[in-house]
Amino acid sequence: MSDHISGPRALADPIADITDFYAFPSPDSPGRLVLVMNTLPMAKPTDLFSAGLLYRFRLRPLSAPAAGSTSGVFVPGEEEVVLDCVFDSPEHVTDPETGRPDHEQHGSCVAPGGEEVTFRVNDESGGAGGGVRVFAGVRWDPFIMDARAALATIATRKLAFTEDGSIFLDGKNVLSIVVEIDSGLLPGGMLVGVVAETLTRGEFNVRIERVGRPEVKNMMLAPKDFDQVNRDLEIRDLYNMEDAFHLGESYYGAFRARLDANLAFWDCLDGKRHWPLGEDGSHPLTDLVLADYLVVDPTLPYAEQGSFLEIELAARRGEPHQTCGGRALNDDVMDALFTQLVNAGHGPTIRDGVDSASRPATSTFPYLVAANPDPPEPPEHH
Repeated sequence: MSDHISGPRALADPIADITDFYAFPSPDSPGRLVLVMNTLPMAKPTDLFSAGLLYRFRLRPLSAPAAGSTSGVFVPGEEEVVLDCVFDSPEHVTDPETGRPDHEQHGSCVAPGGEEVTFRVNDESGGAGGGVRVFAGVRWDPFIMDARAALATIATRKLAFTEDGSIFLDGKNVLSIVVEIDSGLLPGGMLVGVVAETLTRGEFNVRIERVGRPEVKNMMLAPKDFDQVNRDLEIRDLYNMEDAFHLGESYYGAFRARLDANLAFWDCLDGKRHWPLGEDGSHPLTDLVLADYLVVDPTLPYAEQGSFLEIELAARRGEPHQTCGGRALNDDVMDALFTQLVNAGHGPTIRDGVDSASRPATSTFPYLVAANPDPPEPPEHH
């Protein structure tokens, strides 16, 4: 489910669970990049953000892959722009319409120039200053995928998608943070790598979750049955602790072994091998998956379909990219991802049977649509 419930720690502390991450040029304000971090799967309309968390966006310039490389992996630079959002403890207030007790929350985000931008949670106008605009509040979860069919595919080892799929998360809510940043404040270079993180707040920050691309943890790292090296290892919490731009050496081999095995599983679901393995069993996509950040060209205009992975795949072919890359809210990225995993784009599109949300995102700030006031109850965990 994109990055919903992506490991034991996320299940234990869902307030820190990043469910999704998006980055795209603003369709409403040219010259701005939009960053969206969604948290707390299946949020209630009254839920608020944690005052004990740091919600962070990190942006780094990217250089072209090394000469002769076909991995599609760009090289992150050392320069970094960081946007940190934090929230106060909720205040007890009285609802002016009903007279009932209620809660109100305020937050702030530090712009790259150091200016503190303040805002009130669930205020659609948000706050602005220092070249950024910020919204935070409960919104309709925009992620689209037939999650049950995807899990059935892994369990049965056969493609289980149908023409008429269902969105498992349809009608459920998330806590969203939306940041628009002027392109002039971005790190230098045409391409930017972007990642979202939640960390403990205080003098010592511990990374709890980090997200770049969708379904890396749940569809590519979670399954254990195909990994002959680390079959008993729940690897996702270890992966979350890593720096997306600089993976450490301690678990690097474990991540590679899990991805080599699971990517090979996805590749053979149509009965053919489209991604030839290396002599050591390495999968051609493993390096690209481990470079787990969205790649965006903010100089190109907003594109709603076909931009996800386009920059990386063009680099693999040694061709210039044509789109802004990144990930837009309404982009059906799972069809694009499953197609690459199963047939490398050399066969029919692998559709999961859902193409759009029942309430698509808008083209104006804050982009995500209003929360469902009566969301379906979350399923029980057994």
